Amino acid sequence: MSRPAQPDTKRPVPILFTIPNFTTAGTGRAMLNIIERLDRDRFAPAVAVQRDGGALSRVVTEDLGLPFLVAPTSIPAKPRYSLPLRAWRVARTLRPYRFRIWHSFHYADDYTEPIIARLAGASHWIYTKKNDWWGSNAWRMRTRFARCVVTLNSTMQREFFEPIQQAHKARHIPRGVDAQRFHAEARRTTAPALRREFAIPPEAKIVLCCAILVARKNHPALIEALAELPQAHLVLAGPPMEASYVAALRELIRERNMKSRVHFVGYQADMPGLLAQADVFALPSRSEGMPVALLEAMSCGLPVVATALAGARDIVEPGTHGLLVPVDDVRALRTALARLLGDPSLRAQLGAAARQRVEQRFTIDAEARAHEDLYASLVNV
Repeated sequence: MSRPAQPDTKRPVPILFTIPNFTTAGTGRAMLNIIERLDRDRFAPAVAVQRDGGALSRVVTEDLGLPFLVAPTSIPAKPRYSLPLRAWRVARTLRPYRFRIWHSFHYADDYTEPIIARLAGASHWIYTKKNDWWGSNAWRMRTRFARCVVTLNSTMQREFFEPIQQAHKARHIPRGVDAQRFHAEARRTTAPALRREFAIPPEAKIVLCCAILVARKNHPALIEALAELPQAHLVLAGPPMEASYVAALRELIRERNMKSRVHFVGYQADMPGLLAQADVFALPSRSEGMPVALLEAMSCGLPVVATALAGARDIVEPGTHGLLVPVDDVRALRTALARLLGDPSLRAQLGAAARQRVEQRFTIDAEARAHEDLYASLVNV
């Protein structure tokens, strides 16, 4: 009698990574950092977006050669009476891929995706909690359906998941950066020579903020803080995502008579080269899950000033790796910036400690290994 066929235990585990789009690139790049470092003998990744577009799509298809799906992986929850049928119709198109693990990088409080994932045959649906938004019943539903939740800062577990008795599902995996690419010695030819391009005097100091131009990044606080520090020029790097917000920034700059000291440089592909030209890095955000831009600056040995949000508190020990200030406190922000701008030895001390901090705790390789260990624990590979 012949033996029944045994499953091929050596076959890599199919895993689907989902994200709404690659337009803003930040979360997408973080997701690809993990995918690029997965052991292909153990895992077979694929990527799904709801809307195509952005340079990272080509990274998935051309550079990595991965399956790339443009498909709805979540749907409107209402009307609820038809949700099961609508979810089944979407899931039916994904079942042939036989994904065992489904990792969502969607940022909204949607709970239809885990339903679709389950109907598509995935045995483990997990999501990364990347922002500090919480409170809706939908977030609780999303967590209840999840096999695991990856949290980007340690405060999330205590404030979000312990009160709803789901702390056992939360695993803290901080973001990381490529410490070899983001290094104090990094120099690139593609970055603009800021002092030459904007006629910044050699004695002036450059304060750099790298953040998409949206309200939650709180650029006005930084503009107001530097208005009374005439020795500093402000460079804002990031794509304009909200036209009305950018217009309001330009009006504030005009009102504060700072047109000659504030410079918009848009999206920069060569961030190490841009960071190499700055004296201080500042991030005055009102909301951040885990600010990768802050880690990149620290990895380049820059002294940093940031608002004391949960993610920043995990990264920066105040006075050791950088300076933290309360959210929306322009006076405290100005004081911290003035302290750094006027003290080159303090800038060097904090910058060196910041670099060491990244090397010890916040590298991409450490982040990727932690995710791979998580996936392996789910499917026992």
